[in-house]
Amino acid sequence: MSSPELILVVDDTPANLEVVCETLSDAGYEVATAINGDRALKRVQAYPPDLILLDVQMPGIDGFETCKRLKADPKTASIPIIFMTALSDADSKVKGFVLGAVDYITKPFQEQEVLARVKTHLQLRQLTKNLEQRVAEQTADLEAALTQLQQSQLHLVHTEKMSALGNLVAGVAHEINNPLCFIAGNLKPAQDYIKDLFQLIELYQKELPYPSASLQEFVEEIDLEYLQEDLPKLIDSMQEGVERIHTISTSLRNFSRSDCDRPIPYNIHDGIDSTLLILKHRLKANESRPEIQVITEYGDLPQVECFAGQLNQVFMNVLANAIDALEESNKGRSFAQIKANPNQITVKTQLSESQAVIRIEDNGIGITDAVKPKIFEHLFTTKGVGYGTGLGLAIARQIVVQKHSGTLEVNSTLGQGTEFVISIPVKDLAVKDIQATICVDAA
Repeated sequence: MSSPELILVVDDTPANLEVVCETLSDAGYEVATAINGDRALKRVQAYPPDLILLDVQMPGIDGFETCKRLKADPKTASIPIIFMTALSDADSKVKGFVLGAVDYITKPFQEQEVLARVKTHLQLRQLTKNLEQRVAEQTADLEAALTQLQQSQLHLVHTEKMSALGNLVAGVAHEINNPLCFIAGNLKPAQDYIKDLFQLIELYQKELPYPSASLQEFVEEIDLEYLQEDLPKLIDSMQEGVERIHTISTSLRNFSRSDCDRPIPYNIHDGIDSTLLILKHRLKANESRPEIQVITEYGDLPQVECFAGQLNQVFMNVLANAIDALEESNKGRSFAQIKANPNQITVKTQLSESQAVIRIEDNGIGITDAVKPKIFEHLFTTKGVGYGTGLGLAIARQIVVQKHSGTLEVNSTLGQGTEFVISIPVKDLAVKDIQATICVDAA
């Protein structure tokens, strides 16, 4: 059984208090009293009532001022106030309603009128509470549904993007590998054939020390001595090129590696290097600016159990944003000015308290305090139409926080650059392994 509603009656006339209190008590209400505005304000703070009957004309703080203070306090603003007064002029009533009162009772009192008005406003307050609660519950449900929808959208976009990018990069790597294997497989025989031909020429020169004029003329024309010296160098350069292409192909496959349904041990540095390689075309110098300098300071990290392909996508999104920020900071600056204060991206890694920490910092335009809290929000972007979807950092945070139980934070000062800090938990076994290695090396 619910407790009776509490009504506070405020009046400086004892006779009025007695009449009103008796009427309300007989009707089953719990009643409290105060003889002036000061006591009423203190009483309300200690024991908030469900409704207040407030006399207008009182010494000290009158009813109007008491009402004003009650409505100014968030703790008491919602309590309905009914004025009790002998004033019947329209101006007084309007003033009371403007201050926040819900009704008026004119002295002398009519018991049935008092009870009817009290009952009505208590019911209205209860209905309002119920409505507010339902609205709050529905709002919470809608917010939860919206959050779920956004997360689902991010997951779908990320999955589709990773699938498309992975298939593309893996396909390119596969297509590169076919001719690469053909060239690499033929370079060694080609070197042997060239060596044999040079030996054959040397033997001919020994057995025919006096070649004909036309043969001598052709030897001079092709500069045989220089050809014998330079051709092996050309083959060595081709070998270096093949090794470079092989490195690129490996990086592409490393970046696009498919994730299984559980984390796998992964070298984070390989992921960063692969991502930088794919973004290399955006880092190179162009007609408007010098090359963007990339500084890597890698710590001694163990392999981290993670969803490798997804983590590479995080690196891609953060590094691409850093490049965008540097491009934005270059607006209005000449080639010489940028060269004097070059664009830089610094990538640092370290092991800190069982966390693999990756710091990616640029010296671009920085982020304003107003924008900083919003950068991980779904669909938020400061880029122009066609240049940003507002999903990159939201997806990155989802991958780091939800898929890897890590953190993704941003530190930025306007005009001085931005740093993103990615922290991924490292398995205890991996941490112990690396700590053991460090101890052995130190010994």
